[in-house]
This record gives sequence, structure tokens and C-alpha cells, in this order.
Amino acid sequence: MGKQEQYELVIKQAEALFSDESNTLANMSNLCSLLHHNFGFWWTGFYMIQDDQLVLGPFQGPVACTRIDKGKGVCGTAWAENQIQIVPNVHEFEGHIACSAESNSEIVLPIVQRGDVIGVLDIDSKEFDTFDQIDAENLQKLLALIWS
Repeated sequence: MGKQEQYELVIKQAEALFSDESNTLANMSNLCSLLHHNFGFWWTGFYMIQDDQLVLGPFQGPVACTRIDKGKGVCGTAWAENQIQIVPNVHEFEGHIACSAESNSEIVLPIVQRGDVIGVLDIDSKEFDTFDQIDAENLQKLLALIWS
């Protein structure tokens, strides 16, 4: 099964899970689990803005950095620039925050509500060059199921 087909199944699962649940934290937690286990990512999770920092939220994977400043690392850059960050090799990303030496590629999507970034979805892979536009587009669809 190709990546797009996998995402289509995950989107259907997420729609079913979220249709009767209005609790954002519960939906974030289930989305992390869906993505992490269906794709085998190294780390899948959320950072939400609190006190002008990104603070660790629901996640799946090994322990993670707890707080990230705006503009720092891939997550802080996604927040500062309000742009999806697709990083084929995190070791070449200037200012990369190495929460785990086993992470080699990363995608971070800002979560925008009423024009403001409120957090980010961060996904890491042990493989290089894991993420592309297919991931970006489908992950945006999944985020829209929680923050529509």
C-alpha cells in the first residue's frame, strides 16, 4: 500500500474517532497514536504555545524536549515562520534541537486558529528523507479534523 492510500485510511479512522468527540486533548492523543502506529514514525507529537514557548503536549515515542523557544529548532522555526518545515536531514538543519540522536528527518506543521499559530505537530523519522508534500497535505487534512 502506498503512502497516499495509508493516509486515506488514517483519515477515515480519524473522522470516525473524532466525529463524536469534542475534547481537543483526547483527539490530539488519538491522532498521535494513529499516525505513530500506522506509519512507524520514531516520534509523533504536539507542542502547544504557552507562556510564549512551545510546551510538550500529547505524543508517542521516546521522551522529548519539554519546552522550545520561538525560532529555535525545526518546531520553533515552523512557529516563527508559520510555514510547514520538511527537513530531509535534521543534521543539516542549522540550530536543530537534538532531543534524540536517532531522529534523521522531520516534518513540522504549524497549527493555526483564527490566524494565529497555537502549536505545532512534530513528526520525526529514523530514516532520512521520509517526508514530502503527500505528508504535508494529508497531515493538514488531519489537523483540520481537530481544528476546523
